[in-house]
Amino acid sequence: MPLALAQSPAPLKDDIKTRLDGMYPWLDTVYKDLHAHPEIAFQEVRTAGKLAGEMRKLGFEVTEKVGKTGIVAVYKNGAGPTVLVRTELDGLPMEEKTGLPYASRAKAVSDGRESFVTHSCGHDIHMASWLGAARTLVELKSQWKGTLVFIGQPAEETVSGAKAMLDDGLFKRFPKPDYAFALHSWPLAYGTVGYNAGAVSSNSDALEIVFKGRGGHGSAPDKSLDPITIAARFVVDVQTIVSREKDPKEFGVVTIGAIQGGTVGNIIPDSVQVRGTIRSYSPAVRAKLLDGVRRVAFASAAMAGAPAPDVQLISGGAAIVNSEALVTKLEPVFKDAFGDAKAQRMPAMTASEDFSQYVNQGVPGMFFFTGVYDPKMIEEAAREGGKPIAFNHSPFYAPVPEPSIKTGAQAMSLAVLSVMKR
Repeated sequence: MPLALAQSPAPLKDDIKTRLDGMYPWLDTVYKDLHAHPEIAFQEVRTAGKLAGEMRKLGFEVTEKVGKTGIVAVYKNGAGPTVLVRTELDGLPMEEKTGLPYASRAKAVSDGRESFVTHSCGHDIHMASWLGAARTLVELKSQWKGTLVFIGQPAEETVSGAKAMLDDGLFKRFPKPDYAFALHSWPLAYGTVGYNAGAVSSNSDALEIVFKGRGGHGSAPDKSLDPITIAARFVVDVQTIVSREKDPKEFGVVTIGAIQGGTVGNIIPDSVQVRGTIRSYSPAVRAKLLDGVRRVAFASAAMAGAPAPDVQLISGGAAIVNSEALVTKLEPVFKDAFGDAKAQRMPAMTASEDFSQYVNQGVPGMFFFTGVYDPKMIEEAAREGGKPIAFNHSPFYAPVPEPSIKTGAQAMSLAVLSVMKR
């Protein structure tokens, strides 16, 4: 169905809100259970099973173990467009410190080590909103025609779950969507929805570099070749790619997050490993940063007369680029439902997301944000000296479930109806 032919779902906004109010006790129970029992990438067996069970109760045909631990729930309601709605399943290998009565104390083995696990990115909010939208759309099936493809995607945090599902035949074994939607909780006031056309997330690449030297005694550095100083030079000099080579009007950042080398203070090691992340929006900036990192790494070693380093630049997620047509269509719908002040365009986030994998298969998509904090907390944080609010991935990240879940489900229901309404 051409996008222009779909009618506005605005008259249903009150009906949707009433339905979500009625089903909220169920959503709250599911949310708190998911929050207390998170699982990390490709280990989301319990999580996937719970969502699969709830979707079967709603009448969806559910297939499990797509892309290892992903689920695909399909609901057919006559001839019309196919719409994909994505939620993520995984938590993060870190300890929760919110003090909530339903806080996670779950643990899992990550990279060979046991770690606490928590939903500190809000994927539990997303899953509850996803279920709320699914139930709302089923209850309103007389108002739309087409096919819903609700997917529970594993391993978003490792930017690998979307590819795993596609490689497992997501768009071949199941109807390929005409449109795709996803939401993400964000440290905004609850009841708000943020969106933008064009890029809404960043390209993500990882760097892993091993600088080689020659070990020796710390008292006789002239008898060795110190890889620590080479790595230190690289860490400083690589920032000139951002400050002196990249167009200052374009976003791009290189961050070094880990340096590992040596055992004690009086021994010069043989090698040092440097690990980091590279973020950008545009392909041109991405290429410049990748080339610059490689060039500065080799130059840093060459300046010390050291062997060439081992440089790995590992491609991660591509930037999500929202469909201009979808955003243009949804903007008045969101403003009508939530008000001009609570439905606004916002800058792209500098974090990365693999929802772009679906969009880059030629599917027009829209990725939007929903707020999760009490507005008074937001106001306090904005004051000079005010208490800062916890951002996504913080051990203190504590979304307020109600009305955050309702807002997410309402926004997603309106988004789907906007392209499927009779």
